[in-house]
Amino acid sequence: MTQGAVPLAFYADDNSTVIGSETDLATLFGDALGLQVEFVVNDWSNWPLSVQSGDVDAVISNVTVTEERKQLYDFATYRSDVLGWLVGADSGLQISSAPDIAGLTVGVASGTNQEQILLAWDAENVAAGLAPVTIDYYPKYDDAILALQSGRLDAYVGPNPTAAYSAATAPQDFAIAGTTSGGWPATADIAVTTVRGNGYAAAFQAAVDHVIADGTYAEVLARWGLQDEAVDSSQLNPPGLGA
Repeated sequence: MTQGAVPLAFYADDNSTVIGSETDLATLFGDALGLQVEFVVNDWSNWPLSVQSGDVDAVISNVTVTEERKQLYDFATYRSDVLGWLVGADSGLQISSAPDIAGLTVGVASGTNQEQILLAWDAENVAAGLAPVTIDYYPKYDDAILALQSGRLDAYVGPNPTAAYSAATAPQDFAIAGTTSGGWPATADIAVTTVRGNGYAAAFQAAVDHVIADGTYAEVLARWGLQDEAVDSSQLNPPGLGA
């Protein structure tokens, strides 16, 4: 897994122990399978090579199911892919569709799926005669947070886990104005990722369903403020983005 994306996975105060919602879920899955989990921390861009080479058996690191990835990997879903609209605590904004952001200044990371959704919503607004969105790009989440606090941004759109954590830990400063599927206008899924055809994904699917049934799954999501991303059951290789 990748560290540094709070609350998904990040180093504890000792700068060596990785903790977070993804590590908690991975531990639950391992317990359900009767296995000891060993966490291997790597850059997110390296996960395909890590699992293909056999350095790791599975990747649990906010990986979205796509049709292209399904050519090489099997997936067992465990969270919905959700984007969060982070705003100032006192903004009063509610964001659920394109007209809600007309005329706002919105921050986003360049080259991301959320940027594509933001551009699509802006195009819808302009075509409908609504005020365009002013888009500001922030490669670092911390810089976007400062821009929100200073009033330079009306909203920031990014992965919901990080946004939800900011709102939960600093409710005096931030709030979630709404959420949007990471696959808008379709839904998208986050999944345990394994090499295609080795059978591991089916085992993880059973493990996810087990921890959903016994309630520990919901407890972990609630601990990290990720209730909006809960799934009712794990799906094996569902339709992915690009289908």
